[in-house]
Amino acid sequence: MHTLRRLLASRTGATAIEYALIAALIPLAAIIAFQMLGLSLVNVFTDITTAMSP
Repeated sequence: MHTLRRLLASRTGATAIEYALIAALIPLAAIIAFQMLGLSLVNVFTDITTAMSP
């Protein structure tokens, strides 16, 4: 606990925490974007399949 307080109090610790938050948000944004892209691709392929069926 003492180490955590020292880390939060120092400027280097604050910078490290900021980088950790950024590093956590980038993959989260990528996951959300890929899920949305996946849904769009499913719709495109469904439309193509429907158009090609007799």
